[in-house]
Amino acid sequence: MSTFNRKAARGAVLAVGLLAAVAGRAQVDPWEFEVYPYATTPKGIAEFETDNAVVTAGHDEGGEGTAAGTIASEHMWFNAYEFNYGLTDRVEAAVYLNLARPAGGRLRWAGDNLRLRGRLFEPGVLPVDLGWYVELEWHQTPQFDDAVRELEVRPIIEKDFGPVAVQLNPKFEKVLAGDGHNQGFEFGYAAAVRYRWRRRLSPSLEFYGGTGLIDQPDPAGEQQHYVCPAIWGQLPGGLEYNFGVGFGLTRGSDRVIVKFNLELERFVGALFR
Repeated sequence: MSTFNRKAARGAVLAVGLLAAVAGRAQVDPWEFEVYPYATTPKGIAEFETDNAVVTAGHDEGGEGTAAGTIASEHMWFNAYEFNYGLTDRVEAAVYLNLARPAGGRLRWAGDNLRLRGRLFEPGVLPVDLGWYVELEWHQTPQFDDAVRELEVRPIIEKDFGPVAVQLNPKFEKVLAGDGHNQGFEFGYAAAVRYRWRRRLSPSLEFYGGTGLIDQPDPAGEQQHYVCPAIWGQLPGGLEYNFGVGFGLTRGSDRVIVKFNLELERFVGALFR
């Protein structure tokens, strides 16, 4: 890596780290430990993805850490299935099925999501590549959330520095039905610094968090902030993976979360062609 790229990469890590320190009801979506890139699914291509996370060291009471409902986060398994389809070369649509298994319990339905995601302009037209994301969420209440329905909007910002990609996803959430529907927007974030080392194995550093309501943020210790070293790559047959371990940075966060995401594009897309 050139001297310029090394300096740019260090600056990118510092910028994302500062965002994690100061940025984002301090709730992090445990079904979606994922940072969205600028690129979208091509037109006519379908993807199937499963996002998985387990809280190996969490909280013993509901409403704390990643547990937004009455069930405690300690030893909770979060399992999401996503079907994604490219409507155009710049816009994709997806539907999610969210499941969860509390400690010592059975796998249960926890909610569903519908979303649209798109990108603006072609790569390199602007100093940074910009995209957008809109999602409608339904939750199983009160077990897994205290809000029945939520709207989430996020801009997608991406910039490449040679082999290093910096991706920022500021998140703005509004409760439409259920507890908190009369309040304003909440702020959160997902961000990543990725190094394209090998096609099958590349490192990244990811950040997730939330600060609460924009006009009334939670006290710093009650907010959630995580740093997540991860590896990612593409295996034979078009199978992509992302594995990481997230460490909570505040007492309001779960202490350790392990995530493992798998995405199958090539084979599923070929069926629709």
